[in-house]
Amino acid sequence: MLGLGADRLWADMNRLLAFLFHQGVLDEQFLQLQQLQDESSPNFVSEVVNIYFHESEKLLRNLRSLLMDRELLDYKKMGIHVNQLMGSSSSIGANRVRNVCVAFRAATDQNNRAGCLRALEMLEHEYCYLKNKLHELFQIEQERALAAGVRYPLQN
Repeated sequence: MLGLGADRLWADMNRLLAFLFHQGVLDEQFLQLQQLQDESSPNFVSEVVNIYFHESEKLLRNLRSLLMDRELLDYKKMGIHVNQLMGSSSSIGANRVRNVCVAFRAATDQNNRAGCLRALEMLEHEYCYLKNKLHELFQIEQERALAAGVRYPLQN
C-alpha cells in the first residue's frame, strides 16, 4: 500500500510539473536544476529555490520602495534590481517571472514610471503564483518521499 501512495504522489508531481511547463511558468532550466539533485543532496532544488525566494522578496521590496519615491526615481538602480531578479529567475527556470522582468527592464530604460508600476504589479503576481505552485510541488515531493519510505531531512 505504501508504494501505491508514492506512485500516486509521483503522478501528481508529474502532472503539476507538466501543467507549469505548459503554462510557461517554468522552462527547461528547472529540469536542469532537478538533474543536479541526487541522494547525496535530496533537497537541492528546494534549497536553491528557497534562496531564490528569499533574495527575490528583497529585490521586490527594493523595487516597490524605489517606485514609491516620486521625487527621486532612480531608474538605473531599478534596472540593476530587475537585472538581478531576471538573472536569478532564469537560473531556476522561472520563465514567466523572467519575461515580466524583460518588460520591466524596458520600462526602466524608458524612464517610464507608469510602465514600471504596471510591470511591478505583474511581477508580484507572477512571483506569488510561482511561489505557491513550487511550494505545492515541494510538499507533494516530501509526501512522496515519506510514502516511499525515504527519510530526508524536512525543510523549513
